[in-house]
Formats: sequence, C-alpha cells, structure tokens
Amino acid sequence: MLSLRYTLRLVRAFVARFRSVIFLSIAAGVVLFFIVRILAPLVIPGKSETIGIVGKYHLETLPSEILLMIGGGLTKLDANGIVLPNLAESWETTDKGQTWIFHLKQDSVWQDGKKVTASSIVYNFSDAQIERPDENTIIFKLQSPFAPFPSVVAQPTFKKGLLGTGEWRVVKASVAGSFVQRLTLENKNGERTILKFYPTEERAKLAYKLGSVQILKDIYTKTPFDSWKIVKVEENLKRDRVVAVFFNVQDKLAGEKTFRQALAYAIDKEKLPGERAYGPLSEDSWAYNPQVKPYAYDQARAREFLDDLPDELKENLSVKLVTTPVLLEAAESIVKAWEAVGVKTELQVSSGIPTEYQAFLAIYDIPKDPDQYAIWHSTQVNSNISKYQNPRIDKLLEDGRGELAQTERRNIYLDFQRFLVEDSPAIFLYHPVSYTIIRN
Repeated sequence: MLSLRYTLRLVRAFVARFRSVIFLSIAAGVVLFFIVRILAPLVIPGKSETIGIVGKYHLETLPSEILLMIGGGLTKLDANGIVLPNLAESWETTDKGQTWIFHLKQDSVWQDGKKVTASSIVYNFSDAQIERPDENTIIFKLQSPFAPFPSVVAQPTFKKGLLGTGEWRVVKASVAGSFVQRLTLENKNGERTILKFYPTEERAKLAYKLGSVQILKDIYTKTPFDSWKIVKVEENLKRDRVVAVFFNVQDKLAGEKTFRQALAYAIDKEKLPGERAYGPLSEDSWAYNPQVKPYAYDQARAREFLDDLPDELKENLSVKLVTTPVLLEAAESIVKAWEAVGVKTELQVSSGIPTEYQAFLAIYDIPKDPDQYAIWHSTQVNSNISKYQNPRIDKLLEDGRGELAQTERRNIYLDFQRFLVEDSPAIFLYHPVSYTIIRN
C-alpha cells in the first residue's frame, strides 16, 4: 500500500512539473493528425492495392493477364482469338507460313521513353531464326510452315527487368528460389498494385484473413467469404478454361472407347458448377463447333455401353479418378454418377499432374488460337496428358498448322472437334467460375 502511494506521488509531481510540455505535445499530435488527414491526398499521388494470386510462377511464366498489364506483343488477340495489330502495324508471309515479316509502328515507346525498334524487341524461340534488316522490320524464319505464328507473337515482349510498353511498370520484384513472391507495379498516375503470390488457394485465403492482401483474385472456392458481410464476392465465368476428365488411353480399361463414352453419358453435367462445355474450344473462338456430340445425361445409355464391353473387362469395372483439391466437390459428384451405373470408383487428390492414373479431373487453359497440337498430337509425349494417339486427329492438327486461309482453317478445326469429342479421350464438362474477393 505504501509503495502505491509513493508511486502516485511521483506521478503527480512529474505531471505538475512538466504539464506544459505534456499539453503542448498532445496539442501538436492533434494538429499533426488533422494536417495529415487534409494533405495526404495531395502528398500521396495515387492509391495502392494489394492483390493475392494463387500459383507458383517464374518471372518469365507469369499469367498472361499480368504480363499484358506490363507489356504488349507484336500482335494482340481479341476475345474471339482474332489477331490484330499491336507493336506491329502489319505482317505477311512470303512462303506459305514458314517466313513471317512484321513491320513496326513508328510511335511505340518503351516505358523508359525509348522508341521500340526491331533491335530492341526480344523473343526467344528455339525453333526460329530472327533477322532485323532495319529498325522497322523483324523477320522470323521457322523450321516449317506455321499458320498460327501471328498469334504466338501476341505474347508480350520485354527489355531487361520486365521493362515493357504497357500501362503498368514493374518497380520491384521479390523472388525466392526462382519463384516470384511479390511484384510491385506502378502506372503513370502514381497508383500502385502489389501482387503477392501463394502456392495454394488455402495459403492465399489465410493471407486475406490476416489482412496481408486486400483482394483475392481468381480463386475457385468462395467459402468462407460468401458468408462475410464485410466483403464483396465477384463471379467471373472463365470461358478460356475448361474442366475435363482426361483418360489415360494407354490403360486397358480406359483405353476402350465404349467405356469412356459410357462414363461420359453417366455424368449429369448440368448439375456441375459453371457453364456447360461441349468440346476443347471456347464458344468465343472463331473456330468453335456447336454441333459436336453433346453426351447428354443418360444412365440407361451408359449401362448399354458398359454391357457392350468385352467380358474380360466387365469382370472388374473399377476406375481410379485423380483430381486437384479445388475440384474435389465436382469429383465427388462424378464418383457418385459412375458408381450409380455400376463402375466402382476410387477418388484420389493430387496437387499436380499424376504420373499414373486412369482418369484425371483437371482445369486446363484453352489456347486462344484453335491449334491444340501440343495437347492431342501423338508426338507430344510431355504435354499430351491423355497419351492419346489417333492418326486422323494427328492429320487434322498438322493440316490446321499449315493452312493460312482462316475459312479453310476453321473447317479443319470443326472436324478436329467433332472427331475428338466422338472418340472421347476426355469428357469436357464445364467452363469454371472463379471468384474475386474484395474487402469493403
């Protein structure tokens, strides 16, 4: 008790002696607070926002949406995949698609203020020889004719340090183990966008909950934020992506077309999330075929197809379905659908593309050009995840790459879609919806 009284006397003595200093400090703090509130908009040139992005990326493999903020390519693509001028005002081929000549615009500048010239444009293509006869012309000599090449150079080009021609300039990049952790962008108005990258959706959601980011972009599950009153949830239909079940056609059972078609009929695709997809191309594509086989939900038809299988395969109608965590709910619906027609199904969750599987439920990005050589051609052992081999499909993909006339190319890809969907190396299910979470 004595110690408390002594402490109070000391406090009163201190306040009495320094009360003028304490009063002036409080007054100065109040004045400074209001000065900052009034002048901050004048001092700070623009707003800043921090966005969480899911994915592990190197600087050269950043999502196209981010790269297009920073720079542009010789060409650009509209929503339908049509090639338009960008840094190049025109282009032509002199030998049916093996040599491509691009003529640059005269008024394009890099973000450092220097003029865009042929010598300053960098593309690293291992299978192309690049020539620059003058500062306004750049020539690509390919190893073989390639009709989609003008769409390839829609890929943004950069000088060292991701210095591009876009609205946003990279002012700082943080990299750990070659993977981008953080990217700071700034525009001419002084506004800043800070992009933070997280390896999984759960890590990104945790960062949002802890206040490390103001916005979450392009996530596939909106829970628990859809029940929060302090956030806004925006839905974004991704027609440039498709959710599909890819079959390993080298597997004895999954290699049977009849079995794959039976599983296609067994799924009620209208009950899955997103917008129904019917084939490998987006409905927005200039080459889209609306008349492919729809595989409408039909359990009776599915059972008929299963009955048509050879007896040795019918003895053990079981399949392992592998999927990623974000598609687990859809995968569980598919498991129920297949088991309802008599196919025992084991579900396994994997963070990446499995090395061994019978069926793999995944999201893949649809190329803006209808060329899908890398995904379905039999020679593409690293990217043909279905291990698909079909001479007719190979020929159509080869012809599509060699045909310059868009009308003829479209006819080729109409056939490609029709025969591919009929053969069912994959079941095309739906275009997914992603969500943007914004803190109010």
